[in-house]
Amino acid sequence: MAKTLASQARDGGSIPLARSSQVPVPRIETQDLAIARGGRVVLRSIDLAVGAGEVTAVVGPSGTGKSSLLRCLVRLDEPAGGRVLVDGRDAAELDPCALRRRVGLVTQAPVMLEGDVRANLAYGLDSPAPAALEEALAATGLDPSFMDRTARELSGGEAARVALARALTRDPCALLLDEPTAALDSAAAESILALVRSLAARGLGILIVTHEAQAARVADARLEVGA
Repeated sequence: MAKTLASQARDGGSIPLARSSQVPVPRIETQDLAIARGGRVVLRSIDLAVGAGEVTAVVGPSGTGKSSLLRCLVRLDEPAGGRVLVDGRDAAELDPCALRRRVGLVTQAPVMLEGDVRANLAYGLDSPAPAALEEALAATGLDPSFMDRTARELSGGEAARVALARALTRDPCALLLDEPTAALDSAAAESILALVRSLAARGLGILIVTHEAQAARVADARLEVGA
C-alpha cells in the first residue's frame, strides 16, 4: 500500500501536497495506478504528479514493486489498473519507442556497453551530432576527455553519470532513476544526488525510486510504499 504523497518541509517533516488550478500539466502523472508482479498486485492506488523542475521519490524496502512501477511508466510492463499520463497524454496511446525517448529510464547498476563512452552515448541514435553528445556529457559534470574512456573500466560513480548522459541524449522531458545511489560510496552518492538536483533545475521532471533515506532527502515530494 502507498502512503499519501507529501512535499518535503524544510525541517525534515512533511506537509500535505496542495495543487492549484494554475499548476502546469505534470511531466509524469499516475492516476489510481496498480502494479502486479507474478499475478499478484504489489502496488495499488498510486497517484503521482511529477512536474517540470521537480524531484519526486518513491521510498520503500526492496521487493515492494518500485522497479516494476518504473517499468510500467515506460510501458516495458503494463499496469494492472489505472492510467499513466506523460505531458497530459495517456501513455497507452503513445508509441512505446517515442515514449521511451520522452521519458528516460536509468536502471539500477546501469550496463555499460562494449567500447568507449562516445559509443555508449550514441547507442541507438541515428547519426548523433558530436556536440549533442558532448553537451549531454557536460550536463552530468564529466569532461569531454571522457568520450575516449573505455566504458566498462569506469568507476561506479562515473558509470552512473554516463548512464544519465546517455538518457539525456534523447532530449527527454523526464527521467526515471532506479536506486541511483545503490552500491556507491557516500561521496559518490552525494555527488550523484547533487547532479539530480542540477538536472531538475534544467526543467526535467525526475522520479527516483529508492530504499535509502539519503537519496529521498533531495526530493521535493515523497511517496512511501510497502510500509
